[in-house]
Amino acid sequence: MFFSNTPRPESLQALADVKLTPFWLDDPHKPEKTESLKNNIEADLCIIGGGFTGLWTALLAKQRNPQQEVVLLEAHQIAYGATGRNGGFCSASLTHGFSNGYSRWKEELPKLLQLGRDNLDEIENTIKQFNIECDFIRSGEINVATESYQIDDLHEEVALLQQYGIDAKYLSQEEVRARVNSPSYLAAMLDPDMAMLNPAQLAWGLTKICLGLGVKIFEGTQVESLVEKRDVVIVKTQRAEIKSKKIALATNAFQPLLKHLSFYIVPVYDYVLMSEPLSKAQRDSIGWQGREGIGDNGNQFHYYRTTQDNRILFGGYDAIYFKHNQIDSSLENNPASFGLLAEHFFQTFPSLTGLRFTHAWGGVIDTCSRYAAFWDTSMHGKVAYSLGYTGLGVGASRFGANVMLDLLSGEKTERTELQMVKSKPFPFPPEPLRSPIINFTRWSLQKADENNGERNLWLKLLDALGLGFDS
Repeated sequence: MFFSNTPRPESLQALADVKLTPFWLDDPHKPEKTESLKNNIEADLCIIGGGFTGLWTALLAKQRNPQQEVVLLEAHQIAYGATGRNGGFCSASLTHGFSNGYSRWKEELPKLLQLGRDNLDEIENTIKQFNIECDFIRSGEINVATESYQIDDLHEEVALLQQYGIDAKYLSQEEVRARVNSPSYLAAMLDPDMAMLNPAQLAWGLTKICLGLGVKIFEGTQVESLVEKRDVVIVKTQRAEIKSKKIALATNAFQPLLKHLSFYIVPVYDYVLMSEPLSKAQRDSIGWQGREGIGDNGNQFHYYRTTQDNRILFGGYDAIYFKHNQIDSSLENNPASFGLLAEHFFQTFPSLTGLRFTHAWGGVIDTCSRYAAFWDTSMHGKVAYSLGYTGLGVGASRFGANVMLDLLSGEKTERTELQMVKSKPFPFPPEPLRSPIINFTRWSLQKADENNGERNLWLKLLDALGLGFDS
């Protein structure tokens, strides 16, 4: 395996002065927090969750019907969760990548691919229409092979993508290293259907639009329960209640308000580093002049990209589940994962030895066993939910919001008739089985990476059943 999992002292030293806060949220232009809900109110639509799924739902709902009363509740602050902590990769894929879509929804994959491209176009159109400054760029993504056994997989995927009309391109070792020079790269695939952006700035821009359209946003408002009462649902918070005709749940990894949903998702922590700005000489040493996102092809994979001010974001590899579905701010600081990422960064770019990291953070992802979002309704169609993005929700969340609004309308649409929308992932077992099964799966994935991709009997069984664990 190319990457060593023992951090060297110089790698750890690069972390000496990091701020343990998400880089995107450490912004002097971060908007002031809105007031919390203090009085009982009524709404046509109440959205619970102030991340991308919730914000897109609010915006699209107002665009569909400007007269309706839309309220959005956020327990912390807008973009507090995964929305403000991700890598800023905005993919056209609705299925957590082409291969996952091909293996699960092959018959409707052409339609899903087109819907995904349309969705990414609409995200870009919204950003341009409302002048949201979020460093959006249609950069594409480079998927790199760092082990020889991965090269054939890239050849096969490029050929398959091209059959489906996607302008993917295979890059030889010489070609990929001419774009970005790393000794770890053996070959690569260039996928055009990816954009890079600043996720917090997009979320704040969407918030501003929503407020301008009349959406009422209450931050610092924890929802405690939902109670169906004839033709409305009562949303109970710590101080007040909302009577709403419809509810859109956009809580993602956080404790679901519908108890049965906890069987379908597990909260998984992902960790990220952000470097200081690179000098021209440092940037030239790795030859990375574009803004492409990069991901490697291991089971435990890294993702990285550059920023507008010449930094490198480097994250992934570890996907950690803490027993009993733990979600706590203390888990966002994981020195072992940060050390591992720093070591892998300098193994990827040895010419950058001496570079320092300024920020290190963690965030929780809503992982499901099929890796892609799922939907349904509850309380006689008055409540809809969209969950399970498994780390690829920056773009797909807008599509998820549209599906929720379709479901709440009660009408059949192209989206609601998709098998992807009609089906659900296989549930995870409850504790005490959940933790050992997930950890054994993680161990198996690591061993596969160490053994030229050879999957053990457990992983082969999961593959046969269409189940998995990812971030």
